[in-house]
Amino acid sequence: MKAMVIDAFGGPEAMHMADIPTPVPASGEVLIRIRATSVNPVEWKIRDGHLSRLFPCSFPLILGWDAAGTVAAMGEGVTGFSPGDRVWSYCRKPDIQWGTYAEYVTMAAESVAPMPAVLSFAQASTIPLVGLTSWQSLFDVGAIRPGQFVLIHAGAGGIGSLAIPLAKWAGATVIATARTVNHDYVRGLGADHVIDYTAQDFVAATKAIAPEGVDMAFGTVGGEVLTRSYAAVRRGGILVSVTDRIDADRAERHGIRVAYVFVAPNGQQLRRLAALVDGGTLRPPEIEEMPLDRAAEALERNKLGHVRGKIVLNVG
Repeated sequence: MKAMVIDAFGGPEAMHMADIPTPVPASGEVLIRIRATSVNPVEWKIRDGHLSRLFPCSFPLILGWDAAGTVAAMGEGVTGFSPGDRVWSYCRKPDIQWGTYAEYVTMAAESVAPMPAVLSFAQASTIPLVGLTSWQSLFDVGAIRPGQFVLIHAGAGGIGSLAIPLAKWAGATVIATARTVNHDYVRGLGADHVIDYTAQDFVAATKAIAPEGVDMAFGTVGGEVLTRSYAAVRRGGILVSVTDRIDADRAERHGIRVAYVFVAPNGQQLRRLAALVDGGTLRPPEIEEMPLDRAAEALERNKLGHVRGKIVLNVG
């Protein structure tokens, strides 16, 4: 099969197209013929070597964790799927080597689900990682409830594009941060209030809307933004981070709870997300499509930030 691989950590020059053996599904696994995958910040961070201590990596390494495609084969004991079924999956494995910037990938059957019927492969590929990240952060950890105020950073980004409508579906009032050029896009996703983080103090702007602070802040941006977000949460509320590790001492001073979410594959939650898409509650983020052989360029675009929605790599 064809795949974009790296043989060592490095920049865009480290990525190249290669012919490697097609994987064979083991017992309990599904072989997916990938039609599209999407680009996430974690991929250039792995490529550059920034996450080598967090993730065990082996070479040659294929980046990518999102997959939308069809079932090509099934390992022993797999039921509920047939060859040709349209499926999607968040394909992170314990050891990082065989990702989705390729024509095929194997994944445990319990982490694979039928993709939404109303979406193309390109559209579907944008959702698994960010959709599961949003679901697990908002519901499993944040326990979001109707009537709560939720602050979602980077509302126009990949995670924000799914987190905003999910929070609205849950009955929350959503405050999102975004550049002015993206305000209409973010409001279209369901945000009740949008703060231009480049022109406003987002903590002060948030408290002008929710004087005691929000019930939950969803930290999709790290560094100073995450540090300042502690002050935007009401006492007894929660800050959920998917970027930097949390600061327990700072949280105690503010009287809030904090949690760090490392998204996990989950086929059942993908089925719930698919139902919300097919029912019209969720829609895929805005996308820009590129061929697989331009993966290095796509990662550099993502690395620069300010991508609205997501970049999709069409595999074929």
